[in-house]
Amino acid sequence: MVNNPAGFFQRLGALILDIICVYLPLAIFSHYLIGIDLLHIDFIFVLYIFLAPVLWYGYNVGKRLSGIRIIKKNGADVTLFTMFMRTFLAQYVYILTIGIGLLISILMVLIRKDCRSLHDFIAGTYVTNDKPEKV
Repeated sequence: MVNNPAGFFQRLGALILDIICVYLPLAIFSHYLIGIDLLHIDFIFVLYIFLAPVLWYGYNVGKRLSGIRIIKKNGADVTLFTMFMRTFLAQYVYILTIGIGLLISILMVLIRKDCRSLHDFIAGTYVTNDKPEKV
């Protein structure tokens, strides 16, 4: 059951906020002050995208600031396995399809009533505006 789904522009805004609030400070600090190369910084950012929703009721910084979060289709919180499917397996599909899968995902969020993308289907998730009951 999908309730109160977050649309494309909310999701895009959350990603932009993550880049501004997490990735750029991480890159500036790590690369210019410590000397870590950008490939390792990208890896750290992907780990953040993977782990933050598991540890923080489906939120990461960008989603929290946007008021949206990732949950399982049945309404439960995401797990490590769920986020593995959503983050890594889905990205593998996008790479295998040379970006066509990503374009299909964007179209799915834009035109589907439940705003679920390809990676949401792979992981059994959706992005909602609903707040968690536990917080």
